[in-house]
Amino acid sequence: MRKRILTAMAGVGLLAAAGFTSAAGASSAGTASHKPSSTTREGTVGAADLLAKVKSCSQISNGKYRTDSETSATVPVCGKNGAVFWKADLDVDCDGQRTSKCNEDTDPWFLPDTAFHQSDGKPLRADSLPYVVVPSSSSIWNYSSAGIKGGGVVAVIYNNKVEYAVVGDTGPDKIIGEASYATAKALGINPDPENGGADSGVTYILFKNSKASPIESHSKAVSLGDSLAKKFLQDN
Repeated sequence: MRKRILTAMAGVGLLAAAGFTSAAGASSAGTASHKPSSTTREGTVGAADLLAKVKSCSQISNGKYRTDSETSATVPVCGKNGAVFWKADLDVDCDGQRTSKCNEDTDPWFLPDTAFHQSDGKPLRADSLPYVVVPSSSSIWNYSSAGIKGGGVVAVIYNNKVEYAVVGDTGPDKIIGEASYATAKALGINPDPENGGADSGVTYILFKNSKASPIESHSKAVSLGDSLAKKFLQDN
């Protein structure tokens, strides 16, 4: 797993990404394994059913993203009815509230803020809340114009597991493929922010115009995500 590159962006906690992209379902080469949490499938929609709907890509981004600053741009943002998706790696984001698992000692790139905040105004907590990082808006793609917002629900799929997360942070405008410590752990991916993550095989399906409220309620994301996933299968 390549090292992340810290990218400074005005006023929000940001990060960078690493790895190389391949089709969903590929194994993560050279990445330490991690036992999944007790929840390895959330909701009633299976990974295979969701992946069957995202085999082909109708590209909506004006270009493609890198998974690391040193790799070539190979990852497009694709459009479907009611959702956008991409297939990439997963770098572990520990930004947000400072905890025993996420701090300057455990994560060399740690920043004590996230682009979107809890209902009490505090940054999100990466080690307990599954969230996904979206690229900051650029000429390549503007996530907000595509109906994606903070708190939007995301189905993250890896190794035949489905984990529902929220859009919780924004990252570099040319790099894609990052999610919180809690997301990685739930998917059975090593959540260590420095040495963990998955090099490939992760699919992110972001449901348009959705929002879990409050953003910090994972149960809300799961219930809404399951409903949106069912509709996604029906509409595609």
